[in-house]
Amino acid sequence: MKKKIISLLMATALMAACMVGCGTAAETEGPTAELEAETTTEEEAPASETPAENVDINVAALKGPTAMGMVKLMNDSDNGETESNHYNFTISAAPDEITPSIIQGKVDIAAVPANLASVLYNKTEGQVQVLAINTLGVLYIVENGDTVNSVADLKGKTIYASGKGATPEYALNFMLSANGIDPAKDVTIEYKAEHAECVSALVNDDNGVAMLPQPFATTALMQNENMRIALDMTKEWETAAKAKDSSASLVTGVVIARKAFIDEHPDAVKLFMSQYEDSINYTNDNAEDASALIEKYDIIKAAVAQKALPFCNITFVAGSDMKEKLDGYLAELFNQNPEAVGGQVPADEFYYIEK
Repeated sequence: MKKKIISLLMATALMAACMVGCGTAAETEGPTAELEAETTTEEEAPASETPAENVDINVAALKGPTAMGMVKLMNDSDNGETESNHYNFTISAAPDEITPSIIQGKVDIAAVPANLASVLYNKTEGQVQVLAINTLGVLYIVENGDTVNSVADLKGKTIYASGKGATPEYALNFMLSANGIDPAKDVTIEYKAEHAECVSALVNDDNGVAMLPQPFATTALMQNENMRIALDMTKEWETAAKAKDSSASLVTGVVIARKAFIDEHPDAVKLFMSQYEDSINYTNDNAEDASALIEKYDIIKAAVAQKALPFCNITFVAGSDMKEKLDGYLAELFNQNPEAVGGQVPADEFYYIEK
């Protein structure tokens, strides 16, 4: 009997020891396993990215081709689809309406005539930079008939034009001179105050020839079925430039930004460049839909825009290509009239090259 009691006590003690051992193992392994799981999760989780800075950007443009390439970006902005960039767009009729705002820092980014960008750079002592070319040549020789098939055919003609003292005059002089025609002696150039006056003069002159920018050239064609585009000033410019071993292009418009804004918000500028290029591609690839937006933003009527777009040379040229094309163009303007570019051709710092 005593032996049975002793055996029972020993079995009970052994069972208790096993239970304590199991409890200790569970208490030890549980927290360790949880800690190891947490450590693995923390190591495998990707590092969180810093959210992009929200930036308010004031953008100005001019009615015409320099604003037509912006319309998708404008529409995206209205719909809140421009990520961390928040745009406020202003469309003006003339450069002098936005120039003071650029100088005063009220406008961060602006689409302006190419030579005005140079003037502003010199006037502000380098406080603006050009981001990209947005419009190549938009000038065309339009005639009421079929007598002009080369630049040589302009000799002896009366040419209606606007833009005296500005890019159109310099472009016309360059094209004529490059083809052996003296602008002061071999042709009669009648300068008008506005492009619309040139259209009216052309419509009322059966032998008329006019140098017109888009979309006014298209407007003239829509008013008279006998009107036709005789010469593309951009092609004539490039032909003359190549003869001089130059890759300079006829550049109508560029987009600029305040240097202080670029320095303060480099990521916002890079995002703008990407969004703006997409907008320009949309305008060129979707004429009908883009024209509806062009009218929506009161730039020009959709019917005119859709016919004019193929001739507007809206583009996006940045980086070293921009510098090469624009620098040569400004140098030619300087040769004709230094004040056209603000007294001197801008230094390399004028050109924004994305890093």
